[in-house]
Amino acid sequence: MKVGENMDKKILIIITIFLIIILIIVGYVIFSKNLKQEFGEEQEMAMQNNTVNNDTSFDFETKTVTLNSGYEMPLNGIGTYSLTGDECYNSIISALNSGVRLIDTAYMYHNEEEIGRAIRDSGVPREEIFVITKIYPSQFDDPESAIELALEKLDIGYIDMMLLHHPGDGDVEAYKAMEKYVEQRQIRSIGLSNWYIEELEEFLPQVETVPALVQNEIHPYYQELEVVPYIQSKGIVMQGWYPFGGRGHTSELLNDETIVEIANNHNVTAAQVILRWNLQRGVVVIPGSSNPDHIKENTEIYHFELTDEEMQTMESLNRNEKHDWY
Repeated sequence: MKVGENMDKKILIIITIFLIIILIIVGYVIFSKNLKQEFGEEQEMAMQNNTVNNDTSFDFETKTVTLNSGYEMPLNGIGTYSLTGDECYNSIISALNSGVRLIDTAYMYHNEEEIGRAIRDSGVPREEIFVITKIYPSQFDDPESAIELALEKLDIGYIDMMLLHHPGDGDVEAYKAMEKYVEQRQIRSIGLSNWYIEELEEFLPQVETVPALVQNEIHPYYQELEVVPYIQSKGIVMQGWYPFGGRGHTSELLNDETIVEIANNHNVTAAQVILRWNLQRGVVVIPGSSNPDHIKENTEIYHFELTDEEMQTMESLNRNEKHDWY
């Protein structure tokens, strides 16, 4: 009997071990399948997130545009070229108090520290503010240090948008360095400044990330009639600096008889007409000013709309007259 009992126990143990092995195998198969499914979903989401959004249309209700990076950017802001020290600090405080939420700066403006301090002192939640800065061609040979310097000077946690300021030697490598910082979430979106059709056709095939934005000189006397639609067709948002001509040309533009007549039709200023004309072309505007009244005036561009005829009249002002070398 004992021999038989021992045999039965051995058989029972073998059967138990066999069942355990089967359960382990079944469990492993189910776990692997779920893991693959979960990974596949994450991969699909990542691919969706990386898909370029070719819709660069403006939302005039929220006063924003959705970039191809997935982030929203305000349609109007403040440019800070030539603003430094306390003048820059006070201008940013004034702009934020007037509802401005888009700020444009650059390494070469020498004001990133003042802008960062104004943002921190303003009381406006950081996530409501969109900050653009740029690295200069002289920094392209060591882009990582340039990016770290911008993060340090601004001291606002992250940079919403970083641009290459101009084409130059090493620009592709510098752009790829910015791509790495996007992966690290220290920069949210990247783009270019002063790139035109020829430069873009050469540059874009060399990089993985389609720029979210291109920022160029645009005003009624230099309208970039071919460049703007070309850039927009790539799913890239267009932004214009020098909307009033800049550097000695502002007075001529703001007193242009055609623009003043259109302004009188809407009971607004010539400056507001120029900014509204840009918006209706799909061009984000960043006018610069240190005057609190002008800063506020430059935000009041959503209560009127130019007619198709007025837009055509504005287009007729184009002279292809560029006011800066780049």
